[in-house]
Amino acid sequence: MSDPATTAELPSFPYHPDPLATGSVVAADTECLCCGLRRGYVYVGPVYAVADVRAELCPWCIADGSAAERFGAQFTEVTGEAPKSVVRTVERCTPGFSGWQQERWLTHCGDAAEYLGRAGAKELADHPEAAQSLRETLGETFFASLDADGQPTAYLFRCRSCAQHVAYADFT
Repeated sequence: MSDPATTAELPSFPYHPDPLATGSVVAADTECLCCGLRRGYVYVGPVYAVADVRAELCPWCIADGSAAERFGAQFTEVTGEAPKSVVRTVERCTPGFSGWQQERWLTHCGDAAEYLGRAGAKELADHPEAAQSLRETLGETFFASLDADGQPTAYLFRCRSCAQHVAYADFT
């Protein structure tokens, strides 16, 4: 079953503003396991659920919470302080992202931050506050080895209140 009207524009995700750019959502003619529609896009990030539903959920069923409700699914884990309603929105109604180890969604100013994507040392040069924090945590040599397309890599977020950038790094 196809619904061409819904392929034009993805739903809005306040905490993951561009899931196509981050690679969490891709163009595909896959039938959504939740709604049964082929909407032109599919989520390819992690899904923590009893059923194996990876790469079979459309962004619309994630956004409205129906995928989380139907499959008991969670798409990420929030790390830090945020209201329960925000944590629920991020964990159950926002596309997650794939990391090398356990993904974690960062917070800042008492809210979940916006996920912007992977970043290496080169990309972090445009975000000095995130770069400085990682340098202090990782050391200069490890920081210099961060690679947006490889490992180790950093995961970059922006605070929705103050626009400060925060990041963490991981590798296999």
